[in-house]
Amino acid sequence: MLKQFLRASLMGAMLVLAGLLQAQQPAPEAPRPEAQSEIEKGPVISQFRENWILSELRSIRQDMMEYRNQMNLLVTDRELEVADKAMGYATNTVTYFFYLIAGAASILALVGWSTIRDLKDNVRVYAEKEMARLTSEYESRLADLERELRKKSRTIAENQEEIERTNEIHSLWLKATKEPTAQAKIELYDRILELRPDDPEALAWKADAALELGEQRWALSLCDRVLEVDEENSHALYQRACAWSGLGEIDNALNDLETAIQASETLRRHARSEEMFRPLAELERFQQLVGEGDEGGQPA
Repeated sequence: MLKQFLRASLMGAMLVLAGLLQAQQPAPEAPRPEAQSEIEKGPVISQFRENWILSELRSIRQDMMEYRNQMNLLVTDRELEVADKAMGYATNTVTYFFYLIAGAASILALVGWSTIRDLKDNVRVYAEKEMARLTSEYESRLADLERELRKKSRTIAENQEEIERTNEIHSLWLKATKEPTAQAKIELYDRILELRPDDPEALAWKADAALELGEQRWALSLCDRVLEVDEENSHALYQRACAWSGLGEIDNALNDLETAIQASETLRRHARSEEMFRPLAELERFQQLVGEGDEGGQPA
């Protein structure tokens, strides 16, 4: 059963990773509205495959719940077994010890060192102390087992919540690629950010949608949030360069564009046809950055 669970978990993790890679693959290649349309024309996960992935994830969650129940049953059986062995061990120890003391007391009584009553009292006191010690020791062990069980239960619950969150985020990304309007995309990106705050990819794509709406300062603020976490995020640098260009900040736009191209060479081709860079098209530095229109151009 454990092998089947591990196999199913590995399959589910691979499917989730494949879905995330599929959803995130267009990120560096489509930083502009024109490239967004290219994404929509590219391969998209079919509804049948998406439903199959979701069904596999639900199957994994059910297997995890079954594994958790089996773990609870196994730990309970082990606790009962340990308690039974402890009581048996204590009983045997006291019995054999009593026989030993009784024999020794008989010998001592014969030679006059002590009386049978004194030995009996001493044996009773010692037996009570031994029982108390054994009881305390096994209570401590049972408490450790209980803490470990609770820790594993919390881990299983957290993993299940993370799978559900990842599943929902993946569905939102798929919906965002199909939305025709920037406002609808922003609403989906906001829902992703509610599930995973400060997600760099969600913030960067939200900035792209804001640029489509003509909100350059909003896009600039979103890109700054991304770059606070990842200073070399080429997508955010490219979007911020577009925002600076729309605001007339030529030097800032060129600096961010140069840094973005250094981080991701594929952005050079997008910059040549970017609508937001039309105010920069006649500048010599911009022409040096994007090349002469061929694919082999190098930055200055």
